[in-house]
Amino acid sequence: MTTPLLEIPRQHREDRGLPLLGRIFEYARDPVAMMRHQYDTYGPVAPFKALNNEAVMLLGPDAVEAALVNKDKAFANQPAWTRLVGPFFGGGLMLIDFDEHHVHRRIMQEAFTRDRLEAYAARMHPAIEAGMADWGTDPGFQAYWRLKQLTLDIAADIFMGGAESTSREEMEQVNKAFIACVQAAAGIVRADVPYTRWGRAYRGRRVLEDFLRGYLPARRATRTDDIFSVLCHIETEDGERFSDDDVVNHMIFLMMAAHDTSTITTSTILQYLGQHPEWQERCRAESLALGPEPTLAELEALPSIDLVMKEALRLRAPVPVVVRKTVKETVVQGVRIPADKDVVVAIQLSHLLEDYWTDPTAWDPERFSPERREDKSHRFAWSPFGGGVHKCIGMYFAGAEVKAIMHRLLRGYHWSVDPSYVAPLDNHSLPFPKDGQPIDLVRDASR
Repeated sequence: MTTPLLEIPRQHREDRGLPLLGRIFEYARDPVAMMRHQYDTYGPVAPFKALNNEAVMLLGPDAVEAALVNKDKAFANQPAWTRLVGPFFGGGLMLIDFDEHHVHRRIMQEAFTRDRLEAYAARMHPAIEAGMADWGTDPGFQAYWRLKQLTLDIAADIFMGGAESTSREEMEQVNKAFIACVQAAAGIVRADVPYTRWGRAYRGRRVLEDFLRGYLPARRATRTDDIFSVLCHIETEDGERFSDDDVVNHMIFLMMAAHDTSTITTSTILQYLGQHPEWQERCRAESLALGPEPTLAELEALPSIDLVMKEALRLRAPVPVVVRKTVKETVVQGVRIPADKDVVVAIQLSHLLEDYWTDPTAWDPERFSPERREDKSHRFAWSPFGGGVHKCIGMYFAGAEVKAIMHRLLRGYHWSVDPSYVAPLDNHSLPFPKDGQPIDLVRDASR
């Protein structure tokens, strides 16, 4: 029996979105609603038109698993991501494939060993304390933007040893450069044209390159325990090392991933703990039982914060979709996808499907408890860190960072959020609250 080729059924021929633009604005307005429409209309393998490009959207855990596990090596990262952000994050681990990716990941894994993660966790606490030094009682505190600055400060310390000669003004320029590069994914004009997303991203990439290359000679010359230095010096048993260009490319991608995704997750946690004070108090009790600077093992053993973090990642995946391109014909869920086809892997929808989660839109961290473990309903029902060989290499670092920030906030502050508040998300690239996510933050005067 011949496997059917993906096509739009006759009864849905008009269901293609806007001329040329396709469904891109539907996604920007409400990604989950758009994904749900695709899933309900077409099933797990859906045609998806965006920016005059006929692509495929994979929906639901089985289809997501097929792309992420990639058993027949039909899906590639590099050509897909290059189309969106290639000039700005080229050479990063997410934008290389197959044998080259294997070599680079094997080298980079040396920067994320258990011993190094323990050292990074210890260094986070002073950086977090310094970053929160001016956080006080502030109704309407802009949680997202203040956290974004904090996580960049942490990245500057852990990744760059403090970037000792860097001023606050220079770090603000670096932050703006990262924002510009990430926002390039939603660019319609894909060229270095002034006043466009890609034009701003090209300028941002130059800022990041100049910033990192300025520190590169010193990091090559001296061994320190920051990730920049580690990438300059790590070597496999086979003598494999990174070139200068490799180091810069990986640093740009790692610093972006480290502070953008951690910011989204931490701000989401702040929102939900502000709206569910019983969970805030439960988490606070655990943090107060520890000292101000817990070890990595102690952070990992905070049970309620762990449940809360997983639920936040479920409800608002920092990376709701990833992209691939087929390098050869393949079959997913009984549907034949031709070679050279762009593919959108809709991770977020799997987190919200009734077949795998009880009342999936509700805030319910206990669903991850040992007694329930709803995330075990399917291997890819919950996959905020991706999967397969491209699974996030920094997932344990990210978990430690989020928990360390929350630990200090819980020990030193109380906050509240209107129960009716719904974050107005900008979904053009990684989702973030357009209003900065205001919270009523009150410093604990006894601490």
